[in-house]
Amino acid sequence: MASGHEGEVVIDPMHQFEIKPLFGGDLGMFSITNSTLWMALAVICISALLILSSRGRHLVPTRMLSISEVLYGFIRQMCVDVLGQEGLKFFPYIFTIFMFILFSNLLGLIPYSFTTTSHVAVTGVMALAVFLIVIIIGFARHGLKFLGLFWVTSAPMALRPALALIEIISFFVRPLSHSVRLAGNMMAGHAVLKVFAGLAAMIVAGGLGPLAILPIGAMVGISALELLVAVVQAYIFAILTAIYLNDALHLH
Repeated sequence: MASGHEGEVVIDPMHQFEIKPLFGGDLGMFSITNSTLWMALAVICISALLILSSRGRHLVPTRMLSISEVLYGFIRQMCVDVLGQEGLKFFPYIFTIFMFILFSNLLGLIPYSFTTTSHVAVTGVMALAVFLIVIIIGFARHGLKFLGLFWVTSAPMALRPALALIEIISFFVRPLSHSVRLAGNMMAGHAVLKVFAGLAAMIVAGGLGPLAILPIGAMVGISALELLVAVVQAYIFAILTAIYLNDALHLH
């Protein structure tokens, strides 16, 4: 949202996703940007929660310790359910991804903050890393038998080549769908919030202040929904990572 000519309010919901250098100058490969800052803050918050909450011994768990234990236990159980006990060696990786996305999403709900997970450049790197790890583990564990993942033996022989092509395309589309799903959901919700905020400002600027309660009320509802989406999208990314790793381990 910005001011246009003669003080008019112009709604620009996409302006909030612009990456800018923090210290001026041109945007380069090694520039420290607002995205860099909020990713670093996410890492600091995660470290503070997990390290500070586990310091010392507590007969009665503190709030921070209870939160970290719930998150730890929830993702660990998810890994056991999807990957089995054998897959617990991947739990640290999946838990790290989950926590980073969760805190990045939550920090992005703070007014005037920056949502790093709204950019495919961020989510795409994480999705591509998962994709490459699945391929490496699949071939390291099964050799060329890993290619059997694309051959549907339960289907009639006449349909197997067509299904194999579909499975191959679906497999290589995974990084795109894995990353765009998260970035798209985060970007869409924040853009809608910005539109309602601009609408409220336009109503106030037009001298119809009392009517601004309508878009403000909508913003409250959407903010609550965005809080839910922030948590759910972190879980979806984590469980899809576990499912893809399960394919590499068990060729299901």
